[in-house]
Amino acid sequence: MIPHETHLQIGSLLFDGLDQIDLTGPFEVLSRIPSATYRVYAKTTAPVRDVRGLHLTPDATFTDAPRLDVLHVPGGFGQEGVMEDDEVLAWIQRQAAGARSVFSVCTGALLLGAAGLLRGRRATTHWASFHLLPLFGAIPVNERVVIDGNWIFAAGVTAGIDGALRLAAELRGDDVARAIQLYMQYAPEPPFDSGTPERAPVAILDQAKLAVADITAQREATARRVAARLGIAPSNG
Repeated sequence: MIPHETHLQIGSLLFDGLDQIDLTGPFEVLSRIPSATYRVYAKTTAPVRDVRGLHLTPDATFTDAPRLDVLHVPGGFGQEGVMEDDEVLAWIQRQAAGARSVFSVCTGALLLGAAGLLRGRRATTHWASFHLLPLFGAIPVNERVVIDGNWIFAAGVTAGIDGALRLAAELRGDDVARAIQLYMQYAPEPPFDSGTPERAPVAILDQAKLAVADITAQREATARRVAARLGIAPSNG
């Protein structure tokens, strides 16, 4: 836990085509951490659209970002568009190098991989891309939230809220995280037990896999190309 008198700089990466819940779910938590400044950063200050068309506007550009204490990297289909963007990857590398904590949600983990930062790390990501983690030298762990030192990985989409609460506890203590959870009234009672591949009915899982087959194949091709360029030998898990 970091002393409350230590002010924290918390920043989230924003890019076109991200999944807004990967950003806004953790935002609900991270923006409420005491004695902290939370901002959203992108290559430019122009608004972007999330994967479903929601407009989102960054607070500042990469060049205006201070050294962040917490770097939050979301995912979504648009992750593919920045997997080989040198400016984005260089910013991730710089900020991760000086951060107290690095936090990825969903396929944000693949961006960390593309930045060469997953070697030997225990990590998770969305179930449809989970098999790609070893291509970046990561050790895949099939859990909703995975903690590796001061790095926190959340699985798909809504897991970002869980990961952000774990991060809040690491930064400011369990009671702060509990208070944030209570304010959010975050007490999930899903109407269906179909939230993971292991629990979903086979027919629903098959349908879901088919729906993401194209982006999954594209992600694998990109991951293999990036990993080869980085000279990463895949981990055996």
